[in-house]
Amino acid sequence: MSRIGVMICGHGSRHEGACREFAGVVARIAGRLPEWPVEMGYLEFARPVIRDGLDRLRARGAERIVAVPGMLFAAGHVKNDVPSVLNAYAAEHGLKVDMGRDLGIDARLLEAARDRIGEALAGRASDVPLGETLLCVIGRGTSDSDANGNVCKVTRMLWEGIGFAHAETGYSGVAHPRVDAVLERAARLGFKRIVVFPWFLFTGVLIQRIHDQTDEVAARHPEIEFVKAGYLNDHPGVVDTFVDRIRGVLAGDVNMNCSLCKYRVQVIGFEKDQGAPQEGHHHHVEGIGGHHHHHHGHDHHHDHGHAHDHGHGHGHGHGHGHGHGHGHGHDHDHDGAPRPHEPASA
Repeated sequence: MSRIGVMICGHGSRHEGACREFAGVVARIAGRLPEWPVEMGYLEFARPVIRDGLDRLRARGAERIVAVPGMLFAAGHVKNDVPSVLNAYAAEHGLKVDMGRDLGIDARLLEAARDRIGEALAGRASDVPLGETLLCVIGRGTSDSDANGNVCKVTRMLWEGIGFAHAETGYSGVAHPRVDAVLERAARLGFKRIVVFPWFLFTGVLIQRIHDQTDEVAARHPEIEFVKAGYLNDHPGVVDTFVDRIRGVLAGDVNMNCSLCKYRVQVIGFEKDQGAPQEGHHHHVEGIGGHHHHHHGHDHHHDHGHAHDHGHGHGHGHGHGHGHGHGHGHDHDHDGAPRPHEPASA
């Protein structure tokens, strides 16, 4: 049997704290999988890049790679950019690479969200009941309406599961409503308390932006108590979900939700994206940032940065063998960098 190596593919951030938190979660995953070597790499903005992690797995004797995206939902990076890197590497080295599915909406992640919200409420001096509290879930925001819709589903499940009186959904970028807009709307609904929960894995510039905008809205509405809940981070439910996705690859559980994938079917408003080729759009920011985080001792890197399309040779979890792609650049904020389709002041 081929020796298996596990690759955790992170998004990457210019924020050192985000990279440190990601590396910490990878270390916990490695501790849960002592039978396999585990490595990590970033798609963009930080090092090691994904190719570096794959190089290290090969150096450690891996003959087959099980790769999982360290991202919550299957938008452009999971459907295009990460597979593009993996396909190119697999073709270049004659290596079998199997990609698992995104973390998605998972009961363990919902429990982690509940705990983060509970932790934020536990230390409050005031005793506002849930019946007078509104929950506002903030997602990252992408150009993929299916992924954006999943944030709304998370909001609904937390709303009903915890028992808030009402809930709203907002996004840190690309999608609407944005943080300030959704909080201003929520403030007009008459609730005594608003809990702002970022459906994010790790910290970063976007988390700080969410907090800053919450503070700005709170200053305009002193009659309302605004509570900023923590993001998911290294909650045990996050680690459990990662481990499940890794083991799921070997069990054949790799299929992402393709029924509403804009690259597979015509989705209203995104008809032009159907059948677009699978190709990455991250190359100009691959490795930028310079943070080096490893969950083990050695710290070498060499940025190849030439991921290109070799098709679906690594069998990642779409199950239908078609290419994915989008022709409009990146699909969400890159830690404060201006998006190509928006002014820098947005």
